[in-house]
Amino acid sequence: MRYVSTRGDAPVLGFGDALLAGLADDGGLYVPESWPKLAAGGTGDYVATALEVMAPFVGGAIAPGAFADMVREAYATFEADDVTPLVDLGDGLHLLELFHGPTLAFKDVALQLVGRLFDHELSRRGERVTIVGATSGDTGSAAIDACRDRESMDIVILHPADRVSEVQRRQMTTASSANVHNVAVEGTFDDCQDLVKAMFADVVFRQRMRLSAVNSINWARVMAQVVYYVVAAERLGGRQAPITFSVPTGNFGNAFAGHVARHMGLNMPQLVIGSNSNDILTRFFAGGTMTLDEVVPTLSPSMDIQVSSNLERLLFELLDRDGVAVAALLDDFRATGTTALDPVLHATLGDAWTAACFHDDAVLRCIADEADRSGVVLDPHSAVGVLAARRCRRDPSVPMVALATAHPAKFPDAVESATGVRPVLPERLGDLFERPERCVRLPNDLLAVQAHVEACVTT
Repeated sequence: MRYVSTRGDAPVLGFGDALLAGLADDGGLYVPESWPKLAAGGTGDYVATALEVMAPFVGGAIAPGAFADMVREAYATFEADDVTPLVDLGDGLHLLELFHGPTLAFKDVALQLVGRLFDHELSRRGERVTIVGATSGDTGSAAIDACRDRESMDIVILHPADRVSEVQRRQMTTASSANVHNVAVEGTFDDCQDLVKAMFADVVFRQRMRLSAVNSINWARVMAQVVYYVVAAERLGGRQAPITFSVPTGNFGNAFAGHVARHMGLNMPQLVIGSNSNDILTRFFAGGTMTLDEVVPTLSPSMDIQVSSNLERLLFELLDRDGVAVAALLDDFRATGTTALDPVLHATLGDAWTAACFHDDAVLRCIADEADRSGVVLDPHSAVGVLAARRCRRDPSVPMVALATAHPAKFPDAVESATGVRPVLPERLGDLFERPERCVRLPNDLLAVQAHVEACVTT
């Protein structure tokens, strides 16, 4: 499989090069040249399906036996035997629990594999990289867990100061590995994301530091997330049977993985997008416009985003893979803070996409109601997904799967406020609040962040 940039002005790469590059040289995101098709069948076994779904994207870049070993090792780190359990909430609504990995968030599903892919490819080449990433909470801890103590890389994670939960922060800052470096940026997640993109855009700095990325701008992240959509379908009627999904999302990577699964042949008549008060995605799908607002802090901080990076991949598809048109639209957005799709083009989204947004009061009520109704305790992000599923579901005869993206104990204050009961961290994280923290606080300033990254790598 070969990979092209969404902005059309970067070299076409094979899987290994696209993996290590992360962001394309022209500022775009890599996507496959074409979409492979799913075969019939599938047993619901996670590892078997993962190998089948991802094999075309990897192509001949990794020997099949080595890739199979990495996949098995990655998902052996999950506490659930079936990796991503399905919970029946009644009336054809199901919860897909994606939080049984080491850091209790859906990001583990991809990053436990991506860390191993990086290590394999770098070791094969005899190279070392500096991974830089921005996180709204969960990506950082998942990336750190996947990359810690690996000799082929340093990892520097930027998070918005005072805008992640205490559990999220401590999962990052208590990592004691010498190759792990945490930065609290005085700003929002969007500011952190902009700093990472600016470091990649600085060609001299990028080459000197051997920068790479493991957040959802990296195609391998999206590739690995496609798998659980297919697995859920296999467990609820088969790949050819209709199934719908509701995705709580901010940066759109998780949702785009569902779009890829649909491209590959999954029978998905509806894909629902759930937003919190930072509702730029809801406004985009409703009216085809993107207009920046201030980021509003919410009970679901991983979704406190206004610039959804992975929407660029969908725009590339909508604009008939015209990289020049994508670049022009996004340049306009950056320059003016607003942009709009042509109404005819927006209409092509049709009924395949639905979106809804929910404020914190609705989220708290949902957590309380679901705990009373089914005994299932939702974190605030998963609650957004359940709310969107219930509001937007069109056909009650078709199974609807809401993605549960984080363990409720990652957001204990919100859950306790809703239910009166404080969720407890799993035993393996029981001493999290006793571990010493390591983190540097920096202003939202590119030069200051670049200087720190360089100091981390050279000392």
